[in-house]
Amino acid sequence: MKKKTIISLVLGFAALMLVLTGCGNGNSKTSATSKSDSNTTSGKITAVGSTALQPLVEKAAANFQKDNKKVDITVQGGGSGTGLSQVQDKSVTIGNSDIFAEEKDGVDAKKLVDHKVAVVGMAPVVNKDANVKSLSMDQVKQIFTGKITNWKEVGGKDEKITVVNRAKGSGTRATFEAAVLKGAESVKSQEQDSNGTVQKIVESTPGAISYLAFSYITDKVQAVSIDKVQPTDENVESGKWKIWSYEHMYTNGKAEGATAKFLDYMNSKDVQSSLVKDMGYISIHNMKVQKDSKGTVSDVK
Repeated sequence: MKKKTIISLVLGFAALMLVLTGCGNGNSKTSATSKSDSNTTSGKITAVGSTALQPLVEKAAANFQKDNKKVDITVQGGGSGTGLSQVQDKSVTIGNSDIFAEEKDGVDAKKLVDHKVAVVGMAPVVNKDANVKSLSMDQVKQIFTGKITNWKEVGGKDEKITVVNRAKGSGTRATFEAAVLKGAESVKSQEQDSNGTVQKIVESTPGAISYLAFSYITDKVQAVSIDKVQPTDENVESGKWKIWSYEHMYTNGKAEGATAKFLDYMNSKDVQSSLVKDMGYISIHNMKVQKDSKGTVSDVK
């Protein structure tokens, strides 16, 4: 009887050790795998294009690289047209754009994969000296087509209007003209290819008017309401504000490796629910309306 008891105790102890050893090995393996996963992603990413999207991608890239130290991301401007052309040519990894690839001449949209990462609202902005805060859509159109040339014609100061346009390859310009000019030809004026440069020119030039992405509008210029609708995130989300576009990050074919992981990060809660809003953009997750490449707007289902 005593011998049976001893044998039972030995067998029980052995079984217990097997269980504990198994648990220990399982935890060790899981920890090693997790640590390995966080350090194996590597690669070089070059994102070029839209200056409206550039600040968001730069900040997101910096945050992403803190946890993915083997990934090197370079972000540059140059305009949406440049981004689309270069990603098509495979000279860059990602082409940042304010417009659909289908809208750019010379780009084969079928070869590119669209990753929508945010929405950007755009608004007319004027030098504060003009003393204008609200216009109708028709008045904005007449100003940018050269039919209205003095601010006193729209209730402002007796001062010549100086139109500052965006370069022809700019996605911001394409979006603005599609919503406001609707096929009419813009007045000949100075052109700039950067939101930041435009902001500074309008701020320092009496009588100046242009248009900017919301993320570039500061209290140094006057954002203009249109048809009594204010340029706010909420009005873009609901469809009341008409001048907006998606921010696209295009890849040539399916994204893989570090590029795929970075694009997943751009669509993550960390970016969409905090960074996007903090930097003056609108989360794609908050939109109640959607737009296709032909400009048709419909409710999100």
